[in-house]
Amino acid sequence: MSRASEDSNRRMLRARDAMDRAYAEPLDVPALARIAHVSEAHFIRTFKTTFGETPNRYLQRRRVERAMFLLRSTDRTVTDICMAVGFSSLGTFSRVFAEVVGEPPSVYRRRGPVPLAPSCFVMAWLRPGSN
Repeated sequence: MSRASEDSNRRMLRARDAMDRAYAEPLDVPALARIAHVSEAHFIRTFKTTFGETPNRYLQRRRVERAMFLLRSTDRTVTDICMAVGFSSLGTFSRVFAEVVGEPPSVYRRRGPVPLAPSCFVMAWLRPGSN
């Protein structure tokens, strides 16, 4: 792997790590591109090439992963969880959740509490696939 390729991967990882840390915060492409020290268009192209999905889709999936856990481990309302994980619209949250998970949040919640297991296993087991 070339030095330029390693540098590019490092920049994309820096931006992805920022998304993982601050997934519930309002994040946009210009801010993420600044973190990666590249232009917005270059950031979107390179992120998709590096990780297989656009930055927006990655952030949505990350938020849905957190919502999945909260839906099955708390009694908070779907609306409260929607806002807590960074969505500003319940309609958008429900649509994206259903696209990623395959069923609406209310149906997913009816599966009951998250099984008792080490959290790393539970998160890996419940992680939705990327499309």
